[in-house]
Amino acid sequence: MKYRRFGKTELQIPVLSCGGMRYQQSWKTGDPVTDENQKNLEATIHRAIELGINHIETARGYGTSEEQLGKVLPKLPRDEIIVQTKVAPFAEPEKFQKVFDQSMSLLQLDHVDLFAFHGINNQETFEHYLRCLPTARKWQEQGRVKHIGFSTHGPTDILVKTIETDELDYINLHWYYIFQDNWPAVEAATKRDMGVFIISPNDKGGLLYKPSDTFTELTKPLHPMVFNGLFCLSHPEVHTLSCGASCPEDFEIHLETAEKLDEAEKHIAPILERLENHLADKLGSEWVESWQQGLPEWDETPNDVNIPVILRLYNLCKAFDMFEYGKMRYNLLGSGDHWFPGKKYDALDGADLTPCLANSPHKDVIPNYLNETHAMLVGEAKKRLQEE
Repeated sequence: MKYRRFGKTELQIPVLSCGGMRYQQSWKTGDPVTDENQKNLEATIHRAIELGINHIETARGYGTSEEQLGKVLPKLPRDEIIVQTKVAPFAEPEKFQKVFDQSMSLLQLDHVDLFAFHGINNQETFEHYLRCLPTARKWQEQGRVKHIGFSTHGPTDILVKTIETDELDYINLHWYYIFQDNWPAVEAATKRDMGVFIISPNDKGGLLYKPSDTFTELTKPLHPMVFNGLFCLSHPEVHTLSCGASCPEDFEIHLETAEKLDEAEKHIAPILERLENHLADKLGSEWVESWQQGLPEWDETPNDVNIPVILRLYNLCKAFDMFEYGKMRYNLLGSGDHWFPGKKYDALDGADLTPCLANSPHKDVIPNYLNETHAMLVGEAKKRLQEE
């Protein structure tokens, strides 16, 4: 396994992390855990450690994950593992304290190496973070928390605003081949010597563990997950990315990413050129280069229709046939709360888009593309996994 310095934490972190939201029994805390599931989780953790993947990440919001990890982590050499958990900030620091105490009780550890404010996604959660920060500092003084960071699904401006408080040691964020908008946040974090952890590169990054045939063909000879991993880690500003393993065998494909990392540019350069040419052929160069220009944010659109997200899904479906991914994301609109805000195109209900698209060079075609995307992807409404 290869390791990178995780910013100012000075931790040597593996370039692949063991994310904790796919191997647990249930998304509901307190649900019974079967022996079979617990054995699978413990085998997954032991395989990660065996491979040198000693960064184990979870969250209070991951159902039975902390409870199940609490049965295996205390048995491991504490100074050889990096444990991270996350708790959402609340308006009341007392509630924040209570939830953190629950996390520590479930994990059965006296400290975590990395603690994250979970879900600083908008102005409200940013303000909750500021309110709860003194409480987290108290845990740090007590030795219950070594380093403090934040995890986010929010827009770039909220990420940068949080980074610029100059209070945090690291960030967990979305950034990968199909979504590169958050690069300014990565740059801001790097300027402050913060650790950078890429979350969900294979799920939110395109359902790459079950990729479309088109995308698979375009990334050959690499598996799409290996390509995406090398794309992320070829940037030295990125320190680690989550594997999201559900069983011990899931690590095997990711090992190729670590093995090829020293020559990442050589491996991905021809693939990137092929992907960019394919995008231009399928969508037109002018659209590819300028589709995001002048688009309104979701809360600047009639009835909160999330035009940028819908058009991104349009691009992925038309160019790469990512229909399964597109349906998963599109039908979450309207029920994703601040984790995935905005609504589907049908929420427009006949409202006029002309004013909010006035600054777009593609204002004449965008309504047709939105309608086409809705027809391609609309289906049964989805919920976030934590809410199912």
